Amino acid sequence: MVSGSHEKFSFQSRLTSFKYAVRGILSAFRHQYNIRIQIAIAILAFLAGFYFSLSDVEWTVLILTIALVLSLEMINTAIEYLVNIVSGEYNPDAGRVKDIAAGAVLVAAIFALIIGLIIFIPKISQI
Repeated sequence: MVSGSHEKFSFQSRLTSFKYAVRGILSAFRHQYNIRIQIAIAILAFLAGFYFSLSDVEWTVLILTIALVLSLEMINTAIEYLVNIVSGEYNPDAGRVKDIAAGAVLVAAIFALIIGLIIFIPKISQI
């Protein structure tokens, strides 16, 4: 059984959890160059979405895709920090863990690019 799974609901504890989550997002943004690039690309995608008046379905796919890439980047960052803490010196297995986590972000980013092309190329070709 998970520790703390029988805690009573507390608005204050939920607020504290939310505060920690926001702190994590801000930390990732401050300390990770890749997430800043991904956010810049996401902003450009949003601006293009407004310019081309995306449909509800297109917006949903775009938002979910952006959320997936940013979330995976943050998970990758957390894994990298954890591996660095646990593995104080060079360890090839630790390197593989970090490479696999980074690979997950790359896979999501490649598919995000493909999704972006599927959404935006037909709209750009109509200009």
